[in-house]
Amino acid sequence: IKIRMTNDLRFPLFFSLLASAVYGQVSYSIAEEMSQGSLVGNVVQGLGLDLRRFQLRNARIYTADSAEYMELDRERGLLLIKERIDRESLCGKTSPCTLHFQIILENPMEFFRVTVEITDINDNPPNFMKNEIRLEISESALPGARFLLEKAVDPDVDVGTNSLQTYKLHPADHFNVKILSRLDGTKYVEMVLQTTLDREKQEEHKLVLTAYDGGNPQKSGSINVKILVLDVNDNAPIFLQTVYKASILENSAKGTRVLQVSATDADKGANGEVTYAFSRGSLSDLFDINTLTGEITVGALIDFETSKQYEINVEAKDKGGFTDSSKILIDIIDVNDNAPVITLMSFSNPIPEDSAPGTVIAMLNIKDLDSGKNGQIKCFINQDFPFRIKLSSSNFYSLITDHVLDREKISQYNITITAVDEGSPPYSTNKTVTLKLSDVNDNAPLFKQKSYSAHVLENNAPGASIFAVSAADADSGNNAHISYFLVDKDISGVTASSYISINAENGVLHAVRSFDFEQIKEFQVSIKAQDGGSPPLSSNVTVKISIQDQNDNAPQILYPVQSGTSAVAEMVPRSAEVGYLVTKVVAVDVDSGQNSWLSYKLLKATDRALFEVGLQTGEIRTVRPVSDKDAVKQKLTVVVEDNGHPARSATVNVNVVVADSFPEVLSEFSDFTHDKDYNDNLTFYLILALAVVSFLFIVSIMSIISVKCYRWRREQMFYKSGGNLPVIPYYPPLYADMGGTGTLQRVYNYEVCGTTDSRKSDMKYIRPDGRNQGNVEQD
Repeated sequence: IKIRMTNDLRFPLFFSLLASAVYGQVSYSIAEEMSQGSLVGNVVQGLGLDLRRFQLRNARIYTADSAEYMELDRERGLLLIKERIDRESLCGKTSPCTLHFQIILENPMEFFRVTVEITDINDNPPNFMKNEIRLEISESALPGARFLLEKAVDPDVDVGTNSLQTYKLHPADHFNVKILSRLDGTKYVEMVLQTTLDREKQEEHKLVLTAYDGGNPQKSGSINVKILVLDVNDNAPIFLQTVYKASILENSAKGTRVLQVSATDADKGANGEVTYAFSRGSLSDLFDINTLTGEITVGALIDFETSKQYEINVEAKDKGGFTDSSKILIDIIDVNDNAPVITLMSFSNPIPEDSAPGTVIAMLNIKDLDSGKNGQIKCFINQDFPFRIKLSSSNFYSLITDHVLDREKISQYNITITAVDEGSPPYSTNKTVTLKLSDVNDNAPLFKQKSYSAHVLENNAPGASIFAVSAADADSGNNAHISYFLVDKDISGVTASSYISINAENGVLHAVRSFDFEQIKEFQVSIKAQDGGSPPLSSNVTVKISIQDQNDNAPQILYPVQSGTSAVAEMVPRSAEVGYLVTKVVAVDVDSGQNSWLSYKLLKATDRALFEVGLQTGEIRTVRPVSDKDAVKQKLTVVVEDNGHPARSATVNVNVVVADSFPEVLSEFSDFTHDKDYNDNLTFYLILALAVVSFLFIVSIMSIISVKCYRWRREQMFYKSGGNLPVIPYYPPLYADMGGTGTLQRVYNYEVCGTTDSRKSDMKYIRPDGRNQGNVEQD
């Protein structure tokens, strides 16, 4: 238990009863804050004891309150510090500060009293309890005025020099500090005013109060002192100008700002508030003044002809009764009071968009009641329009066209006519007229594109909608009503109307017939768009129609040729190795694109393990070597399929004889003649097609030879006759298509004129009805 020590330190009753048993005492003096283990004193020497005796008799310290601070080293007989001692915590302001305890020896028991005095060191600076001191002092305070300040506290003991000794104030321009004592001996600190304060110069003073002790080294503590100077009404208002000048226009509206006067007061708050008023006898009926802001405004109608200048006295006053005055001179400026008046005498509306420049639209009469320069007028159009104002005679003006008009760009104009007099400032009047333009048919229909492309699947239904064209006309009314027409021309000897029709109202194209990609792949038609104007205008556009192929043709077998009367067989020697080429199936498909891509597959065979068919090539090859056990007669069925959707196919039978000699083949050949699986009809058509192609080829060769012979004969005759023979036209034979469904034209005539100089030869193409289709010059 810690017991705070005092001068009248009480001991337990135990020590009072045994006071007669105390054999000696010793006293020590140490400084506070000594470290643990520091030497206090040699107890054995101080008490005059023998060290050996001290050790054997079990010496120890006994105390009720201070044992925690001291400890006994029995081996050496020394008294040591057990715990750091803070004098201020232990004794506070009590002086002297002492610790009392006993040293007990046993066998026999003896008591020795020990007193340790704790001396003070300067380990605490002076300290203020607050962070800042705030004071409010009126600027009217007189020198010598005193203001109590908060004092500092120094925990060190007042006895000696370690305690608080003095104060200093910085800066010390207006104040100093004094330490005074009361009757009870306590001290306090006062701040004394040395010179008067002026809030208008400095409203706030910041000082630093520092307290110093007398220790070595000296310690100090500081606190901020903030002094706010309170204002008193000791300044009068002052106008910024002694004379104010302003000018306003006559006829200024009531409330128009003239100017604003301003006065300043160095005081603060209510003492610095200034009010404004006109002096007695001023023109308060013509002008008003705002008492708080000093703004002067027009209060009634002002006429330049009545007075050209006004002089007004204005007064500024604060709440303390201090005043100041100023003079205001107001000049009145004459203005242009009357605006021009515009009268519309005549107006033509609407006018045609093709009106020539200079066409009169309206007649105007403009007057200004002012006279002189204020009555002189200028008239013009503000907008950048194709019109202008023309002066006809005094006060009379004409509105006329100035450029070519275009209703399609602008169909209506809001024309603002402005009349301005030459007054200062000028006065103006505006009048707006709305002019409309009537349409004329000056724009042809225009298609959205220069050309169109359409795609149609073959085998379409007649009458189906295949495409639509659209044109626009910038005109209006009937001039913009568009009708669509098909420009009829020949397409491969057939008129365009036999292929396509068009809806005159909406431009939708319809197929007249079903198209066949194998006969015609694409063609072009010309569409005309015509408006309803008078005279009508039109434009044409070309529509390219591409026929898209469909898989409507099955593959055709060209080889091997199938015949119902005879059988064709391929021979394979028995010595054939793997990959031996037996034959090749050749087929064509008149469709195009992927619809004509063919693939070959082996559908069935006498021995499927012996032959295979190339998927893309159609080549039939042996898969393994031929053996003696293989049948002599082999029959293969190959299916040819295109890549269309849905796919179409054709089959062909291939007869193969496995033999090493020709007689052996003949013996087996007759068996194939009775095979009924061949496609007799397909073979017939293939033979017929080959015959036609061969015939056409022979005819073409004969025609070319005839032309060559003819030219040779003419050259011979020309040389013999000296070149005076007339030009004899030559007409080649006519070619006609069977049924009109083939790839050749129906009837084509060509007129060929030849000379000895081939660069001057000429060939003329004749239409089927006898009219010329076109001329082709050949170099």
